[in-house]
Amino acid sequence: MERDGDQLSARPALETEGLRFLHVTVGSLLATYGWYIVFSCILLYVVFQKLSTRLRALRQRHLDQAAAALEPDIVVKRQEALAAARLKMQEELNAQVEKHKEKLRQLEEEKRRQKIEMWDSMQEGKSYKGNTRKPQEEDSPGPSTSSVIPKRKSDRKPLRGGEGFSLTRCQQRQRCGSLANLLED
Repeated sequence: MERDGDQLSARPALETEGLRFLHVTVGSLLATYGWYIVFSCILLYVVFQKLSTRLRALRQRHLDQAAAALEPDIVVKRQEALAAARLKMQEELNAQVEKHKEKLRQLEEEKRRQKIEMWDSMQEGKSYKGNTRKPQEEDSPGPSTSSVIPKRKSDRKPLRGGEGFSLTRCQQRQRCGSLANLLED
């Protein structure tokens, strides 16, 4: 029994020693990082509250969707709306295709008309280049471009010096030699 009494008296000493160590450690931690711990606890509380409300809303939405998927009226309405949207998009696409086809037909007609004009002008003996004007340009009044005479480039080459044409040295020698022969005769 004495042994049991010694163990009982020894135990409170160990417990008080552990409590004292815990008190010193926790006290120093709170003294050093107390405000940081308080602010982080407040932040964790706010984040937890926001996440829990969002999680509840997400669960509710999921349950509503599951219930809506089971109701045949809602499913039928959704499918009809999708079909109507697809039909509208298809009609718009068909309209665009028709516009494009009409534009291509007009371009083909214009090319065919230009080829006919070119053939006619060749049959008349005229040059076919540049004669394929649009009807608007033919009817427009104003100064005729045929009355304007384009300037002819001069044959003068300024790097060769002298007049409009220059002879090479070989040609000059031959000329001078032939002139000298003529003078001697």
